[in-house]
This record gives sequence, structure tokens and C-alpha cells, in this order.
Amino acid sequence: MTVAAGIGYALLALGPSLSLFISVISKKPFLILTVLSSTLLWLMSLIVLAGFSRRASILFWKVYKRLEDMLDAFADRLAKPRLFLTDKMLIALAGGLGHGVAHAVFFCISLLTPAFGPATFFVDKCSQLPFFLVSAIIALAFVTIHTFSMVIAFSGYAEGNKVDQYFVPAVHLVAGMVTLVNFASGGCVVGIPLLYFMAILTSLHCGKMVMRRLSETRQSIKGLGCRALV
Repeated sequence: MTVAAGIGYALLALGPSLSLFISVISKKPFLILTVLSSTLLWLMSLIVLAGFSRRASILFWKVYKRLEDMLDAFADRLAKPRLFLTDKMLIALAGGLGHGVAHAVFFCISLLTPAFGPATFFVDKCSQLPFFLVSAIIALAFVTIHTFSMVIAFSGYAEGNKVDQYFVPAVHLVAGMVTLVNFASGGCVVGIPLLYFMAILTSLHCGKMVMRRLSETRQSIKGLGCRALV
């Protein structure tokens, strides 16, 4: 039974990421490379300094921006279309997924080995839920935050939108602070819902931003078409 539980914890933490990877990322080799490079960058930034995470995102953005310019120049030479907005958003999504998976593997999956043993484990501060289940639930929330916040950050950097630029580190800071509630007796009952509130808030903000930018792009294309007809 504990083997099934261990597999269940792992799937809870990484199942949605695996589904996203199979359905979206795996279809384009460049996105796979983006996930891998983002994962490596997150781990390197964690090793150097935990507080380096926002700078890591900016560094990743600068590297991506140079690569985007190279790809656009190459497309111009071949008389091919440049990267579409949807392509850029998928790259940001892949980068965020890489960050999220690295976080889940480091803080959750690496702790699950005892979950495959003959028993489970509880802590006094959160006796309502097994420790491994709490770890998987928290990991899933952070995977969600990392994945969608990268899309927000890339959009903020591209548009020079200060709100989106500072929204991402603010969300990460608040989410990290919320996990400290788990150190209080019974704190996980409060801390986990608050953490998922931040994850949902990030997802909704990302969705709203994506819809706005896609709408603006469509309107811009229509405007160019109208001017061309005139």
C-alpha cells in the first residue's frame, strides 16, 4: 500500500507538469531544451544563493531575448515569419515549467524515498495529514506558481510593465512566507489553502494577461490589414 502511496505522492506533485510536458512541450524540441536549461539555471541559482531567484529569471530572460533576436534574424534571411506571440508565450511557459519541476524535485521528490517503506510519517505540527502528502501538495502549488509566473515575467519584461515585473517576485515572496505558517501547530490547515490562493491568483493573472495580449495582437493585425486595403 505504501508503494502505491509513494507513487501517488509523486504523481500529485508532478502529474500536472507531466501532462503539460506531454501535451504541449514534447511536440517542439526547442521547448524541451528550454525546460532543461531553465531547470539547470534554477538549480545553479539555488546553489549560488537562494535569494538569487529573481535575478535568475532576469538572466534567463536576457539569454532568451538574445536567442529570440538571433532566430528572428535567421527567419528574415530565409524569408520566413518571425516568432509569433504564442511561440514566445510557449517558450516562457516551458521556462517556468523547468523552474517548477526543479523546485518539486529538490523539495519534494527527493524526500519521497521513505514513503515507499512499510509506514507513513506524521509531524506534530500537522498531525492531520501525512508529511509526504503535505510535501506533495505544497510542491504542486509551487510548480503552478513557477510555471505561470514565468509567462507573466516575460510579458512584463517585453512590455516594460512594472506591475507584472514586480508581481512575480512579490508572489514568490508571499508564497514562501505562507509556508512558514506550517511551523505553527495545525498551521498546515491554514497555510496550504493560503498557498493555493496564491497559485490560483498567479494562474488567473497569467490568463488575464495572455488574453489581453492576444486581443491586442489581433487588433493590431486587423489594423494593419485595413491600412493595407486603403
